[in-house]
Amino acid sequence: MERVDAVVVGAGPNGLTAAAILAEAGVTVRVYEAAPVVGGGARTEPLTLPGFLHDPCSAVHPLGAGSPVFRALALERHGLEWIQPELALAHPLGDGSVATLARSPEQTAATLGAAGRAYLRIVAPFLDRWDTLAHDVLRPVTSWPEDPLLFAQFVARAGLPVKLLSALMPDERARAMFAGLAGHAIAVPTSPATGGVALLFALAAHAVGWPFPRGGSQSLSDALAAHVRTSGGEIITGHRVESLDELPRARAYLFDLSVEGLLGIAGDRLPGPYVTRLRRYRHGPGVFKIDYALSEPVPWTAEECRDAGTVHVGASEAEITAALRAVVHGRPPSTPFLITAQPSRFDPTRAPPGQHVFWVYAHVPFDWRGDLTGPVEQQIERFAPGFRDVVLARAAAGPPDIEARNPNNVGGDIALGRFGGVQALFRPVIARTPYATPNPSIYLCSSATPPGPGVHGMCGYHAARTVLRRVFGLGDESVAEVTGIRP
Repeated sequence: MERVDAVVVGAGPNGLTAAAILAEAGVTVRVYEAAPVVGGGARTEPLTLPGFLHDPCSAVHPLGAGSPVFRALALERHGLEWIQPELALAHPLGDGSVATLARSPEQTAATLGAAGRAYLRIVAPFLDRWDTLAHDVLRPVTSWPEDPLLFAQFVARAGLPVKLLSALMPDERARAMFAGLAGHAIAVPTSPATGGVALLFALAAHAVGWPFPRGGSQSLSDALAAHVRTSGGEIITGHRVESLDELPRARAYLFDLSVEGLLGIAGDRLPGPYVTRLRRYRHGPGVFKIDYALSEPVPWTAEECRDAGTVHVGASEAEITAALRAVVHGRPPSTPFLITAQPSRFDPTRAPPGQHVFWVYAHVPFDWRGDLTGPVEQQIERFAPGFRDVVLARAAAGPPDIEARNPNNVGGDIALGRFGGVQALFRPVIARTPYATPNPSIYLCSSATPPGPGVHGMCGYHAARTVLRRVFGLGDESVAEVTGIRP
């Protein structure tokens, strides 16, 4: 039977990162991807009209630009180019004011009114420390941090519910902005550790921005794939793996899949008690996503929104909280909180001249089967009157469509697992080495492992590092020499 050193199933950013690290270490690696192209949650497709290039899932990549492993891989050598909008984020409020997140902390604070000084106090210990902070935060909680004091300062803030963290800032603009930042975790603002999500996104904006890859998220995935191939790895697309038996013999199998995907392919090779633990893993809410082709830019009332790559749409902290609480409890939001992106404002390659693509999603209950198009567009119209008049075409996708596009997103859960309780820190099970299974040749490297969702490749990096250490006998110093990342 054909044999390779390692097989990776799934060519999303984590699977490709794992393959790149293994290949750099001299491991013969082959990647299998069910879709006709690599990318997983980081793809770009013509979903609406000819000439309009949309990102079906991820679009904006603060953690990608700030990822220790992406930096070490030097993906710019393979064509990746980051585009930095003038503002990372704008968040308009119901009273007409706007909070903005800029590269400059001082510029950000100036839009937060009375909360500006409090905001600067919160972020001050971490400014100009992104490399160390990212290294310590984007890893399993069981790891010892490189800078324990800095990490302890972060945890003291990050462990709080964002509701408590934002209470330190006496201005509705700051509270709404932080609630929106934490909304990326798809958890209610009273949940522990949501403050950490908000703080990490804010710090990323100051350190590396919230950029787009030129040409769309596919450019990031293509750069990773090019790195795998130039390092000697092989990638096979259009091949859906149904069973471990159909794969070449290998010393290690890494799965960039959901927990369900892992069990479907390799569950019969795992001990029953471990399978039972995996089956207890819980998914979070889904998303309702709409991609638009527009005849002109979104007609935002606030000028700041026109200069921002990302716009959060939620009129107040209370409104955002109500929307998130509804979906967590299984109800569609009457007034949804929206996360939107407008890449063609800054990257003309994404749409025909003078026209634009617009990316927006709202949170909905897990596996929800309804249509949220009306409430989504009504919410946009509050802050961009006349929006419907500039829509040329739309491609709406609820949870079943999201899962059909990418089976990893079970029930529309783009985070591959609920953020809350034990799963906020330990996933998919409580373990010192969460990437390893009881079978010494089977590993999980998807966002169902730490540090969780986001296009940063760190789940794949840590899984590959575990494989190099456990299967191929490389010590931490040797892995660091191969990857360029300190252990």
